[in-house]
Amino acid sequence: MTQEIPALTGAQKTKLRGLGQVAPDAAWVGKEGITPEFLAELNKQLAARELVKLRFTGGQDRHARAALTEQIETAAPCLCVGGVGKTALFWRPGPDGAQLLA
Repeated sequence: MTQEIPALTGAQKTKLRGLGQVAPDAAWVGKEGITPEFLAELNKQLAARELVKLRFTGGQDRHARAALTEQIETAAPCLCVGGVGKTALFWRPGPDGAQLLA
């Protein structure tokens, strides 16, 4: 799956972070890190809703979380639009375009 992720403006990222505030956690990364099962679930969630809140539950420090975030962006493909503590928000436009940004 090779999809070009468009660059977002600051205002678009702010809008997505606002939507993410009330979104439930939809995916979790544990001690195992990024597994094929995790990527399959993340891709399914991104296809269904564009914006996914992910929680790091494996006790990773902030440097490990930053590295995992970059790996997820490359492997999924998606864009991290915000991260605070042990949560991160990932966005990818849906098959019909970026409905959340309309």
